[in-house]
Amino acid sequence: MAALRKWLFTGLLVIVPGVITAWVLNWIVGTLDQTLAILPEAWHPDKLLGFHIPGFGVLLTLLILLSVGALASNFAGRKLVAWGDGLVSRIPVVRSIYSSVKQVSDTLFSESGNAFRTAVLVQWPREGVWTVAFITGSPSGEVAAYLRDEYVSVYVPTTPNPTGGYFVILRKSDCIELDMSIDAALKYIVSMGVVAPPEPAALAHSR
Repeated sequence: MAALRKWLFTGLLVIVPGVITAWVLNWIVGTLDQTLAILPEAWHPDKLLGFHIPGFGVLLTLLILLSVGALASNFAGRKLVAWGDGLVSRIPVVRSIYSSVKQVSDTLFSESGNAFRTAVLVQWPREGVWTVAFITGSPSGEVAAYLRDEYVSVYVPTTPNPTGGYFVILRKSDCIELDMSIDAALKYIVSMGVVAPPEPAALAHSR
């Protein structure tokens, strides 16, 4: 029984990552293939070739993104984007949603953006319980006016899905800055602590 149990868990360790990876890739490709709906039906690859080949939607999405990016990178494109932003900003309700989403996307996807600046260790959700979080900036405006000490904006992600989490404002002195990359910290969070980040070089040398 011990040998069977060992073989079972070994099989799971080998198969589960591959199955989950294949499922995620299949979901991504299937979702992006839906972009083919914007093409005239006569232009669909299924109609032209007579059979379905998954992945054409991925190529179409990349082509659209590259085309829009190339257009928006020149002078005329920037003027067109600015005109569109100004038009949307005049529409009630829509402007509040659009401006919020645009600020987040500009932070996440722009070359100068750094949504997660530093990985830190904080006590959450109560004193004595520690978790890994990310500094996203510093309070400003009216919020900063009410804070008498040096505070930072912190995002505390949930496990194993880091896209959900909590935004909190903590004293900078209560955050322990970690010597690990953002990618390593995210991997640590997603794996629920199973995949430990590599030790800092200074700590490794001290041993």
